Amino acid sequence: MNKYANGKVEISREGPVTTVIINRPEVRNACDMETVQGLHDAFADFEKDKTSKIAVFTGKGEGFCAGADLEEISSGASIGFSWAGTNKGATRHRLSKPVIGAIEGHAVAAGLALAVWCDMRVASESAIFGVFCRRFGGPMPNGCTVRLPRIIGESRALDMLMTGRPVDAKEAYHFGLADRLVAKGDALAAAQQLARELASFPQTAMLSDRHSAMTQWDYPEAEAIDREIEGSQPAFHDAFQSGAGKFVSGTGRHGEFEKPEE
Repeated sequence: MNKYANGKVEISREGPVTTVIINRPEVRNACDMETVQGLHDAFADFEKDKTSKIAVFTGKGEGFCAGADLEEISSGASIGFSWAGTNKGATRHRLSKPVIGAIEGHAVAAGLALAVWCDMRVASESAIFGVFCRRFGGPMPNGCTVRLPRIIGESRALDMLMTGRPVDAKEAYHFGLADRLVAKGDALAAAQQLARELASFPQTAMLSDRHSAMTQWDYPEAEAIDREIEGSQPAFHDAFQSGAGKFVSGTGRHGEFEKPEE
């Protein structure tokens, strides 16, 4: 297991899946500047590792992330530092490879920003989402006010952002903030299983579709479609012809998938 930020962030590897863990359970995985910058470095190393295809992101213990370390903020030490800033802000850029959030307990305040930075979220029944920093006058300069409306729509996002109310796992699943809902304690295992499934697919096509879906917001519809077509071409040459041959020969019919290798 590799460690970053003096052990506040841990990474483990199992085949093509990397698991990144916030290791501050004593403060419900609230992140100080060092932890946020450690997350940046950990995900940068995942990004560079050609043998690792999917990341799972979680917190140690019973909570995902309770947001920023309020003790550090109250001291003034981190004023001006943004989790989406250029000084190793962990949420500034999305990665070129998928990240799946495994959410147990609280993903609140800036912890919500970490959750919506992920491509998908597997939430346990214990999960609570919310902009809890609303009570203390804390803003959200961490990518959340951009990504949250794109995931759940502007009206629901404004409800969360302005009221700061808690959103439980069932409500989050109902309006698409959580993509999978599992029993308490099962989020990490379910997210890792989902990661293995994604890693088993031909990567070029999956990643080109992912990239198009994430970047199409930046362009008018016709240009976005042209970029979608252009970006898909390597997948046709890389794997789709041989994949179509598998289907013709009988593999994958009726919606069945090959079982991913363990």
